[in-house]
Amino acid sequence: MDILGERWTFLILRESFYGVRRFSDMQRNLGIARNILSARLQTLVGAGILERRQYQQEPERFEYRLTESGLELYPMFLAMKSWGDKWLGEDDEPVVLHHTLCDHDCDPLMTCDQCGKPVKAREMTYR
Repeated sequence: MDILGERWTFLILRESFYGVRRFSDMQRNLGIARNILSARLQTLVGAGILERRQYQQEPERFEYRLTESGLELYPMFLAMKSWGDKWLGEDDEPVVLHHTLCDHDCDPLMTCDQCGKPVKAREMTYR
């Protein structure tokens, strides 16, 4: 929670999953103060979730890309998006997800890797 629990962190990750990589674009899209965005990006880079890559030398500018570790957070992002669309999205049109491999819009599900059925909290135990 030290890494992901801060208010802006998940919104920054959302932008990253949408393909936004540059500081100025993230700041504009989120309406976040520069110092807060800078601090959150430093935390995410330090945790190995994002990597910082230079894309311009004069003046020196960087972009932020999801690492393999960051990409592994995608199921969590999808779960939160799905929950928000269902319980909070009364007035807003939900973002539609398009699966490029089959070329269809989809609503991804978390499934059991053994039986293929959707995973539900009431059907799980912990050992």
